Amino acid sequence: MMQPKLGAIAVVHHAGRFLLVKRKNEPNANTWGFPGGHVELGETALEAAVRELAEETGVVGTAERYLTNVDAITFAEDGSVRFHYLLAVVVCTYRSGTPVAADDVSDAGWFTAKETATLHQSPNVQKIIEELDV
Repeated sequence: MMQPKLGAIAVVHHAGRFLLVKRKNEPNANTWGFPGGHVELGETALEAAVRELAEETGVVGTAERYLTNVDAITFAEDGSVRFHYLLAVVVCTYRSGTPVAADDVSDAGWFTAKETATLHQSPNVQKIIEELDV
């Protein structure tokens, strides 16, 4: 039986831009979103966001606070659930590094809020940017 999974995403806003990655794998393959992934057993979502940020982009950040939670549920055509995640959205402060696509992403880069609106995005990206209100 499928169970929901806990994930964390790192929202990094630096020098007027957001750090986004292009996903290689489902769910949301070939869409732009925030770096992130599964929370490991014994790890907080704050720790997971910082770890995933480094693994996927090479960027070092510090977790500052939780912004919100996002229910990420993908349904198949027959109505069954394909993927179900509860994502802890973690605001992170940029410390160092230049984004390089690694792990399970095919691209990574910095984008203004206006530029993000033109990208093929994962669900909730624009909502999170608006909620951050920077």
